[in-house]
Amino acid sequence: MADPSSNAASPIRVRLFAALREQAGWAERDWPSQQAAIPPGSRTASPQTPRAIWMALALDGSFDSVRTAVNQHFADPDTVLQPGDELAFLPPISGG
Repeated sequence: MADPSSNAASPIRVRLFAALREQAGWAERDWPSQQAAIPPGSRTASPQTPRAIWMALALDGSFDSVRTAVNQHFADPDTVLQPGDELAFLPPISGG
């Protein structure tokens, strides 16, 4: 039987697409989940959300024009992320 706490140390997988990937110079990386760094029983000051991670990445451009997806489903920018989640940032796409 798997240890249910083993997922608590899992990082959040952050993925960038298209122009965001080119701007940052990377396509994906692991982002430490807050739960992994917090001792059991402690509380965090604020939850990790797509918006908070975007701000920490300090990428150029407005967050308002970027779509976010969590585990391959479009998500609200203030969705609370869990260890092991996949977070994707998708820039606006134009074309026809």
